[in-house]
Amino acid sequence: MGRAMVAVYWLMSLVALCTVCPVAEARSARRPIASASSGVPWLQVQDGKLVGEEGQAVVLRGVSTHGLQWFPQFANGNALKWLRDDWKISVVRAAMYTAPEANGYIANRQLANRVYSLVDAAIALNIYVIIDWHILSDGNPNQYRKEALAFFQDAAQRYGNVPNVLFEICNEPNGNVTWERDIRPYALELTQVIRRHAPRNIIIVGTSTWSQDVDLAAEAPLTVSNIMYALHFYAGTHTQWLRDKVDRALAKGLAIFVSEWGVSQASGTGGVYADEANRWLKFLAQRQISWVNWNLSDGRETSAVLAPGANPQGGWADWNLSQAGQYVKAASRSTMRKTRNRPGQMSSAKRRKTSAQ
Repeated sequence: MGRAMVAVYWLMSLVALCTVCPVAEARSARRPIASASSGVPWLQVQDGKLVGEEGQAVVLRGVSTHGLQWFPQFANGNALKWLRDDWKISVVRAAMYTAPEANGYIANRQLANRVYSLVDAAIALNIYVIIDWHILSDGNPNQYRKEALAFFQDAAQRYGNVPNVLFEICNEPNGNVTWERDIRPYALELTQVIRRHAPRNIIIVGTSTWSQDVDLAAEAPLTVSNIMYALHFYAGTHTQWLRDKVDRALAKGLAIFVSEWGVSQASGTGGVYADEANRWLKFLAQRQISWVNWNLSDGRETSAVLAPGANPQGGWADWNLSQAGQYVKAASRSTMRKTRNRPGQMSSAKRRKTSAQ
């Protein structure tokens, strides 16, 4: 999310912080491990592209929640069903902040339950879902590496046999953090833990400078299967220079997933920058790159897609949407109409083949 807006939401969390013991290690309540049955195909990475089980190109498009500690009311099955049916999304991202000063997971372990609840809803609705370890103010992923290892071991055990689930292991590394020294070793350790229980699921790895340096990651990528690399942009801040970095990474065979983008400036304010957003979405479509828009909330920042007071259960008319929301809804529906099959869904022949098994 926009970095300048984070401080505002930290203030919203002070009361909750007073009631949570930061050293408590209480794990979220155990739920049954998810069933392997699913209405979506397994995804894989081939030649730097996201593809389906038969090697066909797959482009996912959807929205990310805001921090689940601040806007949990929109992370529910009814809202998700509306987004699937009306906006035609094929993926949702569950943003679980980690920093204790933001009342994130390190201080508030119950956030995992909100993540798992949204994941279960997405599975039931046959759409893909990204479990996002949302580092931000805690810019070095190694700061809470042990906690990340424990969390993703649990998440992989739950969902390692479910094709819907993608794991995003570090949202936006930033500050004095480099790919080679900090992020790559962290990612190697995390992927080893995840792969013990989830051998096929897509893993998305953040890159340095708030997930902008995909070209640097391309110089020393991970030698692990089904890995993609996060690219984040905000239309009012990131322009052609960042698209040039993407092309340099693609030329080296890097698989890129835009797991967060917004129509505002990187601060979350300003805009809507529709012209530059149009350039970005055309660029991504030409390169068959999946995207997830920030953010599903009725917050006061420009990037929030809902108007204040919107019904948390969905059913939104255009007047329930912000200017950003109207833009993202139109973009999602437009791009979906350009595909023969809805991204992430099986062809009719594939469905017949599966049902006959």
